[in-house]
Amino acid sequence: MSLDGARVAPRDFPVNAGGLCQKGWTSGELLTSPSRLTTPLIRVDGELRPTTWAQALDLVARRLTEIRAAEGADSVAVFGGGGLTNEKAYLLGKFARVALGTSQIDYNGRFCMSSAAAAAVMAFGADRGMPFPVTDLADADAVLLVGANPSETMPPFTQHLRGADLIVIDPRRTPTAELAGLHLAPAPGTDVALAQGILHAVVADGLLDQSYVDTRTNGFEELWRSVAAWWPERVEQITGVSAADQRRVAAKLAAARNAYVLTARGTEQHANGTAMVNAWINLALALGLPGRQGSGFGCLTGQGNGQGGREHGQKADQLPGYRKIDDPAAREYVAGVWGVPPESLPGPGRSAVELLEALGTDDGPSALMVFGSNLVVSAPRAGSIQEKLSSLDFLVVSDLVLSETAAMADVVLPVTQWAEEDGTMTNLEGRILLRRKAIDPPSGAKTDLYVLSELARRLGQPDGRFPSDAETVFTELRRASKGGVADYSGITYDRLRDGEALYWPVPSESHPGTPRMFLDSFAHPDGRARFVPVDHVGPAEVPDAEFPLQATTGRILQHYQSGAQTRLVKELNDVAAEAFVEVHPDTAAHAGLAEGDLAVVRSRRGETVARVRCVPSLRPDLVFLPFHFPGAGRANLLTNPALDPTSRMPEFKVCAVALAPAEVVA
Repeated sequence: MSLDGARVAPRDFPVNAGGLCQKGWTSGELLTSPSRLTTPLIRVDGELRPTTWAQALDLVARRLTEIRAAEGADSVAVFGGGGLTNEKAYLLGKFARVALGTSQIDYNGRFCMSSAAAAAVMAFGADRGMPFPVTDLADADAVLLVGANPSETMPPFTQHLRGADLIVIDPRRTPTAELAGLHLAPAPGTDVALAQGILHAVVADGLLDQSYVDTRTNGFEELWRSVAAWWPERVEQITGVSAADQRRVAAKLAAARNAYVLTARGTEQHANGTAMVNAWINLALALGLPGRQGSGFGCLTGQGNGQGGREHGQKADQLPGYRKIDDPAAREYVAGVWGVPPESLPGPGRSAVELLEALGTDDGPSALMVFGSNLVVSAPRAGSIQEKLSSLDFLVVSDLVLSETAAMADVVLPVTQWAEEDGTMTNLEGRILLRRKAIDPPSGAKTDLYVLSELARRLGQPDGRFPSDAETVFTELRRASKGGVADYSGITYDRLRDGEALYWPVPSESHPGTPRMFLDSFAHPDGRARFVPVDHVGPAEVPDAEFPLQATTGRILQHYQSGAQTRLVKELNDVAAEAFVEVHPDTAAHAGLAEGDLAVVRSRRGETVARVRCVPSLRPDLVFLPFHFPGAGRANLLTNPALDPTSRMPEFKVCAVALAPAEVVA
């Protein structure tokens, strides 16, 4: 695609192998979209009006200073995004903790991969979405794909699955499930039980890799005590997946020379999502897959920088390099890089949902800065979060379009897009990618690094502490990450410009990187992986007479995340312009609905209006809504903010709902 000198085209990169999806080949349209923000906006008499950058930044600095002086440092909060570059994520975390002194920072990756990250750390001692290159999948004989629909969410990825015996676990028969030799459709929220049933079959049928379990893992005996009671016939009663199919999965994976277990949002976005991922890791360990050349366990990321965005400090409990903020040694080291006393750094803050729920309360933040996130659409119980945002004394949003969240702000700062700035991203396999500036941005747009640098200076930080040049920031990030789990210290822009394939950890400039982790040992001190006992508890909310169905949410091919950008692309929006709800035809008829009717889907938290699509392959007890649409079509008006006790992930993937024709609702 070519637009005013900018051309979007695929190239032969290992992950996509020359492929682009619709979102990729239409992405250039946003560069010159009339909906681009090109001048700062401030709210005057209730309306957003254009202003200069100096006036906007002066206003932000003054109001933040006033609020902090009156209410303390934690009265100001920061919310980031998994689409920010590594440099932005790093500087944002530093800005919150040094320039603002606040502990109140988290990001939308908490909605995305936090359960997988927590489970991987528990099992392996470290979290890298895929601890092996994506291209390794080409040699797989069998792949178990759990809660993932890459045919729509990342189509080029599916070419790596073509040679394998593909098994898909998903309550819906998605386009990815159509590619599978075996599709299992469990009841939503029953993944732990299903994984236990398959693992039971592995052991009972003599398929356990005993040598691997003995030499590379700990805890199997304790795990088996929790799995022994989950024989496949019992699991069938809970999940709806036949005992025969459970045993088929066990046999297929065990018979494969090379096999992989891959998970994604469908099994993570639950109030027990960490346990769900650990259950699938337990299965992979029992089969001897992780840390073995040609086999493994991995997780598919959900955002553009879903891996790097969680490594360098924009999470409530982290410092750069995947360090823990409550680790005294980590605090001392990072504070030394930043040139501040360790005791000046705040401790852990609230996780994303808890932070948003606290906005405007007596002990919660009064001001919020948002970078790369559209909370009005993407947060669970979105109607409540919209009210929380309205209650703030001051809201600042940095974005490239007037998203639904930006439209509520007191100050909107227009920022550059992917083609208009330098920066690095870390892909799902832990490879650091250099994204180079291709074109000049509109004259009124600035980078997020510029925003943070200028605000820090206005807040009294010394010149140079918050650089605005991406390579300079990355050089500092390298030092701050040195010695951490995600060690970038040996990565330089020059090495990336030269085309080196660098997978973290890269602890020195002479180190070649680590494309395959855990081949010799896992990241726990004893080098062994951990089996983590888990148990089935089911969804946090179950259907009843008033709300007899279950709703699940997800993405579709044409749109991305909250849709704030993709809904502005005509080619995409022409195909999917409004919210819809997928329903089994019998379920629709029972509710008095037919194909194309407007329906109201109602939960205990709110209701959404969506166009009915009848899907015969869908479970009759389930409805599906994409979460890309605004206003009354927001799927997240329904979703349950119940949190995973470990990852603090909200339960996006299942809630109890009722279905009715739109016209019968007053």
